[in-house]
Amino acid sequence: HVQLVESGGGTVQAGGSVRLSCGVSGYSSQDYCIGWFRQTPGREREAVAAIDTDDRATYYAETVKGRFTISRDNAKNTVYLQMNSLKSEDTAVHYCVRALRTGVTANLADFGYWGQGTQVTVS
Repeated sequence: HVQLVESGGGTVQAGGSVRLSCGVSGYSSQDYCIGWFRQTPGREREAVAAIDTDDRATYYAETVKGRFTISRDNAKNTVYLQMNSLKSEDTAVHYCVRALRTGVTANLADFGYWGQGTQVTVS
């Protein structure tokens, strides 16, 4: 049974930092691409970042490049999203998601397992 559990969200001032964590269970975190998506009311979910199985390839949305870093600790079955220089437009529910395939992807249709989401609010 695949489970993804996010933590680390909260309220932070503009310019600040937050690190989101995603604990995965039910499979080995190194076997599939894992990504972070976010959603605000009235808008579709958008890919923020993704990392492939061997950590050699990553994807970042243009809006977060240079500010966010995705990483994974396979020994802990945990994926992280370090978010720096936060802006008000980063306010959203952030979801940890697991792809149904290997290789880095940002295509929503490639992801089949979602966490419950964690709210990040930038004031």
